[in-house]
Amino acid sequence: MMHLVLSFLPRSTPRPVRASMGRTICWLICALLLLPAVSAQAASDKQALVIGMSDYTTIGQLENTVNDARGLATTLGAIGFDVTLSLDAGGEELRQQLDDFAFRSETADLALIYFAGHGVEVAGENFMIPVDADVQSNLDVQRQSVSLKQMLAAVDKARKMRIVILDSCRDNPLGGAIDLAAASAGGTAATDQARAPGGSGGLAPADPDRGTLVAFAARDGQVALDGAGVHSPYATALMDKIVEPGLEISLMFRQVRDEVLAMTGNLQEPHTYGSLTGVPFYLAGPGQGQIQGTDGSALDAWAGIRPDQEEQLLALAEQGDTRSMLGLAYMRLNPNEDRFDPDAAVEFLTRAAEAGSPEAQFELAKLYERGLSVVVDFDRALELYNAAAEADYADAINDLGFLYYQGGLGLPANPPKAIEYFERAADLRHPQAQFNYAALIDDGLVADKGPADSAQYLYAALRSGSPDVLKILQERPTMFSAETRRSLQEQLSDFGFYQGAIDGDIGPGTKRGIRRAYGLED
Repeated sequence: MMHLVLSFLPRSTPRPVRASMGRTICWLICALLLLPAVSAQAASDKQALVIGMSDYTTIGQLENTVNDARGLATTLGAIGFDVTLSLDAGGEELRQQLDDFAFRSETADLALIYFAGHGVEVAGENFMIPVDADVQSNLDVQRQSVSLKQMLAAVDKARKMRIVILDSCRDNPLGGAIDLAAASAGGTAATDQARAPGGSGGLAPADPDRGTLVAFAARDGQVALDGAGVHSPYATALMDKIVEPGLEISLMFRQVRDEVLAMTGNLQEPHTYGSLTGVPFYLAGPGQGQIQGTDGSALDAWAGIRPDQEEQLLALAEQGDTRSMLGLAYMRLNPNEDRFDPDAAVEFLTRAAEAGSPEAQFELAKLYERGLSVVVDFDRALELYNAAAEADYADAINDLGFLYYQGGLGLPANPPKAIEYFERAADLRHPQAQFNYAALIDDGLVADKGPADSAQYLYAALRSGSPDVLKILQERPTMFSAETRRSLQEQLSDFGFYQGAIDGDIGPGTKRGIRRAYGLED
């Protein structure tokens, strides 16, 4: 049996094909291209859960939160989101909604949660309070509320981008009766960011994973205003800016910030936390001459940035924003653009890499490997690949797996080490690595793992959105053992995608289940 194992296909310029070796590792991209295209209606690529809490039973009610939630739900629906609107939900209902949303989000490019209601920080952790909460202590808050961590987990498996927006620190709903800074039994110790008892009720700073953005209506420690009109200042600005086609997402939130500052006389300053991926994204869709970053290479996507937005990116880069540096570098790496300037691109990438951006480290490593505007330097390339891998940048980890499997950049072939890298990248939900690792398991090359493990990684690759894996499992399933195919059917059955026999025969029913698991609707 010989497996297809997919190498990472870079977002910018093509990298050299690494010579394949061994029974498992085989480069057959040409064969992939011959497979028929998938023809089906895809599920929504933008999912949103919009939550409004107003009618609290034991703490102060809020005036505009439900209005804000309804308004934002309508706004998001108008720009192509599949929206679930939740109003005045109790704790049990809200947790179930988050679980359901987490499953739907696995096959979406973008998952967004908006919460308008009471939110507090307890011992350095942020909690959103449902309407039926009866909180008399920190432990009550922790047990009866939904944490920011739970919301982040609900968007975590979206394929491209994850956003949580909290318009939820409008006042301290608990007054001075509870010491929000004190740790509860079984809780964590108070952090430096914890608020004093009876404080403003502001939230603690967020630190989401890469590819996730957390937006606060007011920066950590501040209180957001509920507003005197129909909507809060933050919701008003968000609904105003989010509908503008061609407004790149990082710049959109920057403009929301500026609008709220103007509306509140500088009393309220929204803030964002996290690091988005290095491709441009337009929540309302691209404008004329632009493409969505998820629909093409980073070079082509950044080429469509309007001149006025490029000026904003330059200003942000001067302030140290590494994502802006990345975008500017991609613009200058495109040979089809008047802005083509690889020397300038190297400068932007170097600055971003030195500031700790793993994506910049990865892209700069490829330049040193190929010798584009820099002298070929394999040692420097490896240093940068390893730096990105240490920051859990899955693309770099998967590439290092290939380098160690085949031997490259002066490294001796070391298949056991390569397998470790493939597993690590697969567990970070890198679709190609998930397939690579599933194939290695199926070939019996991974100790202590068998067909059920191989099937779990194949299922994960489908949910992660690899079209190549979808084609392979539909057109060439017999490259996997019958045991793995049966285990895959069991996986599909467990999640409600397949109801047929567990026989290892990848027939029409199983293929339909595979497509549904991927997120396609016949």
